[in-house]
Amino acid sequence: MSGEAALTGFIDKWRARWPEWRVAEVFVPAAERERALAWFTLRQELTDAAWGGSDPRPGEAKLGWWAEELQGWAQGQQRHPLGLALQALPAPWSALAACLPALLASRERATDAEEAIAVLEPFAEAVAGIAATLFASTTPAPASGTVVGLLAERLLLEEVAVPLQVRARLGEAAPPQALARAWAQELLQRWPPPHQGARSGRIHAALLRARLRRCAAGGHPVRQPLPAWQALAVAWRAARGA
Repeated sequence: MSGEAALTGFIDKWRARWPEWRVAEVFVPAAERERALAWFTLRQELTDAAWGGSDPRPGEAKLGWWAEELQGWAQGQQRHPLGLALQALPAPWSALAACLPALLASRERATDAEEAIAVLEPFAEAVAGIAATLFASTTPAPASGTVVGLLAERLLLEEVAVPLQVRARLGEAAPPQALARAWAQELLQRWPPPHQGARSGRIHAALLRARLRRCAAGGHPVRQPLPAWQALAVAWRAARGA
């Protein structure tokens, strides 16, 4: 398989989880669309490695490989197909590599929201810094919003990825949907609508936040995509910074 074909394959994995992006990306400048897709895909590869599966060891090994790969990007080298789209861009890849242990540590169940945020915050700061560089944002997205968005993304993988305090409040017999709803409600209280950052990042964050709102209302799991008409409206407002 050629490098370009492999790159497309990885991006298709991200698109499969975010099918509404085909509607929403019309509001992203054409020159940034490929870069945005590659960046979102890289984030997904890293978070899936940290949070996916019942056994943490494969993900730990994968993140170790990614730490080496990102250090290589900083030195002008690349092995992963995503490097075809991202490596040559002057972003602080070494800083992202250095924060992967914090991402791995966030796999452990947190006691409460404050602990969940504190553990993941170094990785969120690196993500916000990379995005600001990749898209030359004059008003970078705050790390405080990025970290809550990352916690919301974890609900895409695992509905019961909620802090112990939430589980204790609802009781051991609470079903996964109720746990996810309570955690979504708490995350929304800490996550105002995204008005800063690059347009592509605002749009993606707004789509995720819209999914989270439906989950908090008890209607749908976070992993369920938005209808096309809703995705279009959400993306349009986010593109305007509204």
